[in-house]
Amino acid sequence: MDAAKVRELKLFVDQCKKSPEILADPSLSFFRDYLESLGAKIPSVAYKGEESPRTSAEKTYMMEESDEDIDEEQFQGKSAPAEEHESDDEIIESDIELEGEVVEADNDPPQKMGDPSVEVTEESRDASQEAKGKAMEAISEGKLEEAIEHLTEAILLNPISAIMYGTRASVYIKMKKPNAAIRDANAALEINPDSAKGYKSRGMAYAMLGQWKEAAKDLHVASKLDYDEEISSVLKKVEPNAHRIEEHRRKYDRLKKEREEKKIARERQRRKVEAQAAYEKAKKKEQSSSSRPSGGMPGGFPGGMPGGMPGGMPGGFPGGMPGGMPGGMPGGFPGGMPGGMPGNIDMSKILNDPELMAAFSDPEIMSALQDVMNNPASFAKHQSNPKVAPVIAKMMAKFAGGASAK
Repeated sequence: MDAAKVRELKLFVDQCKKSPEILADPSLSFFRDYLESLGAKIPSVAYKGEESPRTSAEKTYMMEESDEDIDEEQFQGKSAPAEEHESDDEIIESDIELEGEVVEADNDPPQKMGDPSVEVTEESRDASQEAKGKAMEAISEGKLEEAIEHLTEAILLNPISAIMYGTRASVYIKMKKPNAAIRDANAALEINPDSAKGYKSRGMAYAMLGQWKEAAKDLHVASKLDYDEEISSVLKKVEPNAHRIEEHRRKYDRLKKEREEKKIARERQRRKVEAQAAYEKAKKKEQSSSSRPSGGMPGGFPGGMPGGMPGGMPGGFPGGMPGGMPGGMPGGFPGGMPGGMPGNIDMSKILNDPELMAAFSDPEIMSALQDVMNNPASFAKHQSNPKVAPVIAKMMAKFAGGASAK
């Protein structure tokens, strides 16, 4: 950028700082708007006595915003931390340190299984046992694949033998094929639910897959059915892992439960705050409506009498009311005061009566008195009110006393 123009711009900015009213020039309105778009604070003198659009909008908003809106914002402000807290409460489960060797799961096609609907004869049983014998010989020689072939032949000849399935499952364990072992163990347990070999093989297969909890369960059952040292040895490796997993599960179940309880408590608190805000809002409205003048009797009798009965009301009510109330309260209070209210009543008897003065501060009683004074015939409807009737009767007695003194 041209250095001379930069200097000129700097001089112009310095001049604006010293005399911001320069910006009131209509030709510089574009520059003023640019400064505002950057969030700059521009003095009011830069608007020729007019407010900036931003300031004007903010003030208009503040004037239009009601107390209820403010309360609502305050309420939302209170509830915001709860939402933040909830997001902070996410539970991330830690890894469990487990011991023991785990093998990769075998994904070979399922091995051949026997048909349980096939009739097993004595000859087939004998042939099955012969095939099993060959398998045991192959196992002793370490020929595991050959042993599987002989055991498969034995199972096809006698498909209802749990022992055959259990034996083949044990060979699959030696071959580190846990899934194949589990299939054979399940078949053995379907035929004989008390097959110790079935539980033992399946438990050891689960251990090889790292399913420690399931492994411990099956091995414990196998140990109860037919205890041997191999089961005990495997359990010593499996049980610690199973316990760690169980403790881990309980820990995070507890944390999740606590988190849920906190969430419920926050929701309960939020509703409580919301209800309190609604109550305060309604209370404020009620107080606002009750404090407005109702066109008469604020703090006194009909006609206004602001401030009560000033100066003891010599000679009657404010304005003297010589000769009683204008028009004379035709008919008087029912049951008394016919012909109107005398003008020479000693008002000190009323003013010095603490019960009457206390009654005059009760809006309900004053409303009833106003009603009776405006329409004496309405006294009948107030006679059943235990608060109003005694006050009117007492005032009638005071008036009657003043009239007789005359």
